[in-house]
Amino acid sequence: MARVPSGRVHNLINIAAYSVLAAATLVASRLEAVVVTPAQGLWFTLAYAAGTFLLSPDLDLAEGRVDSKRHWGVLGVLWVPYGMLFSHRGWSHTWLVGPLTRLLYVALIVALVLGLLTYLVPGLTLPTLPEPLSWKVAAPLLVGYYLSQWLHLIADGVRPDHGARRVRRK
Repeated sequence: MARVPSGRVHNLINIAAYSVLAAATLVASRLEAVVVTPAQGLWFTLAYAAGTFLLSPDLDLAEGRVDSKRHWGVLGVLWVPYGMLFSHRGWSHTWLVGPLTRLLYVALIVALVLGLLTYLVPGLTLPTLPEPLSWKVAAPLLVGYYLSQWLHLIADGVRPDHGARRVRRK
């Protein structure tokens, strides 16, 4: 098996790709070839950064030392069960399902924390998401997050049909 980049190299690849993409988007915007609002740029950037530094596919190794887990600080321990659920380079390293598993895992943690808070502090008013969530917000979030994940997988040499090939073999 080919040697895969370290977490630090993955981060540098994503930072370099982001820099090129940001510069190209700026030029395309100046030429009026694309229209990107500051808010869309911010949502994309936040999701891309979260996908690069906090929600890396390598969280399936969360029982050990993983950059993404360390970036969570003391909350990094929350990723240990995720690492136990997913074998390294298994479903967590697929192109569509893998990133989705990490989003669902974060949603589960948030739901548990919010449920605990509302149980412990009756009458607590929690902020809500705007309804419906606009595609002008959702699209940049999803594109930024998934692009950061796909760059990691490309650097690891994982093909887009990775998960489908594993299922067919079994």
